[in-house]
Amino acid sequence: MDILFEKNGGHEPRPIVLDRRTEGQKKVTTTKFVLLLFCLKKVSPVFLFLAGLVGGGEGWAAVRLPKLVGDRMVLQRETELKIWGWADPGEKVTVRFRGTPYYTEADGTGKWHVMLPPQQPGGPFLMEVNEKVIRDVLVGDVYLCGGQSNQETPIERLVEKFPEIPVSNNHMIRHYKVPSQDVTDGVREEIAGDAVWHSATASEVMNWTSLAYFFATEVWNRYHVPVGMLVASKGGTDIESWISQERLKDFPRLLVDEEAVRKVKESRQDKGSGRWNQKDFDDSDWAETEVPGTWDERGIRTKGSVWYRKTFDLPSSMVGRHARIYMGRMADGDSVFVNGRLVGTTSYFGPPRKYDIPAGVLVQGKNNVTLKLTAMNGHGEIVPDKPYVIRGDEDSVSLCGTWKYKTGFDRTGVEEYVERLRQQKMVGSGLYNGMIYPIRDWKVRGAIWYQGENNAGRAFAYKKQFPALINDWRKHWGYDFPFIWVQLANFMAVDEQPKESDWAELREAQNQTLYLPLTGQAVITDIGEANDIHPKNKKDVGLRLAANALNVAYERDTLSSGPVYQSMKLENGRILLSFSNIGKGLKAKGNKYGYLYGFAIA
Repeated sequence: MDILFEKNGGHEPRPIVLDRRTEGQKKVTTTKFVLLLFCLKKVSPVFLFLAGLVGGGEGWAAVRLPKLVGDRMVLQRETELKIWGWADPGEKVTVRFRGTPYYTEADGTGKWHVMLPPQQPGGPFLMEVNEKVIRDVLVGDVYLCGGQSNQETPIERLVEKFPEIPVSNNHMIRHYKVPSQDVTDGVREEIAGDAVWHSATASEVMNWTSLAYFFATEVWNRYHVPVGMLVASKGGTDIESWISQERLKDFPRLLVDEEAVRKVKESRQDKGSGRWNQKDFDDSDWAETEVPGTWDERGIRTKGSVWYRKTFDLPSSMVGRHARIYMGRMADGDSVFVNGRLVGTTSYFGPPRKYDIPAGVLVQGKNNVTLKLTAMNGHGEIVPDKPYVIRGDEDSVSLCGTWKYKTGFDRTGVEEYVERLRQQKMVGSGLYNGMIYPIRDWKVRGAIWYQGENNAGRAFAYKKQFPALINDWRKHWGYDFPFIWVQLANFMAVDEQPKESDWAELREAQNQTLYLPLTGQAVITDIGEANDIHPKNKKDVGLRLAANALNVAYERDTLSSGPVYQSMKLENGRILLSFSNIGKGLKAKGNKYGYLYGFAIA
């Protein structure tokens, strides 16, 4: 909104208000503002404060965007794109991108979205969403990276091994690390934290994870198309944490006790939040009680929160002035509101409650104090023989006596359900709920998975769970995107004789998942480290993944892996093995025995 001034005869200049919002963005609301006018004919400025336009409306509310929508983001090329967010119900929303506006409005729940047509690669571009401006946007290929610690390895650990990292200067590849959010009580619509997109310039590359960096660099070097790496990983995690509850129905022990979750969640929902603290809220049907006193003494049988309200007349000497409210001591946690405004809160039993009431809060005539008192053990108390009063400079108002009250939430009777949840030592879907589900609308070219160490010893289940994860993610994205992964590396000392191996069984489970379409596997049993479960050579891993992507995501008929066993036959006392992916042929790599090494007969 701009304010200009025009000459008004010989009188004071008259303001002209120009609203530069588009018709789709304007909204008629009551808002608060102050106009500051200067007399143009006098040396000394004359201030005119227009503070009378004060109301309880929310004003022209800004739209809220998902955290992924921000500066330096990368959008997937050549596919329809969803841009979404939240606003007041009915709020008009305009998205502008590459010279084209897209219009929508928030629905009754406050959600909105627009669909952008397929975009050609390039950038940087500007995106505008109403008054918000997102800068340095690229369009290219986006890869979703999931898994545990080897996917999580920060690039700063590898700068000595790979000296090119600290002088990286590639602004056309980007990285976003989804903050950890592990929740088993249902899916989340938004990711946690305040992460941002980072480019691979020297000043930002240390914010990257290492595997994502080397993969993105290789894809850029091959195609010169912008690359975005969306990394949702967490060290020390099982595959079942990354799969939805819907897909885990074949694994009953991994399912959340939904009834217990629902009961506990319902018990935590405070009916008074955002409502019962308002100055003019109608509490005529509330019960009455005396303050101070304990819940037990007053017959309040609640484990949760109780709201108290008291309306009183204010002495004229206190109107509009600063005051203090003394609320004695309470058990356990309190929030105190004066005329709807939060003036103080304490989360535990003990300290005296003394809160400032800012000037302007207290008004002529009727005023209100609202107290929310929370005691999860049921022993709520407003301690006697303590001050309960509002004190001004000249007068005071006693708060002892009769108050209205009503229970906000009550957990009595849900202990059984709390205990049932406590007994669930191992359930799945926590990381899917908090880190994968919220980003399901972000289009990707493909996914990269590096996980399995935590599931070693449970390879039989992994044979079902790994395909379940791939199908699960593809279903929630709405299309079968390419999915490539890293097979577990070699780790610990080499055994001279064949023996049972949890890691070998896990590798076999990974290998057998190649039956799914549009899948690929990077084998790295030659570049691991015997004494480090986190091998540092992530560069070759990235190159091998990129070679797989060449075949799976870009449909190039190239050699994308090492030899893969195909068949065997017995002939004259010998075993003849056949392999695919042999390129121009096979040859034995040198070793101390001087012959082909590394096979065992079972």
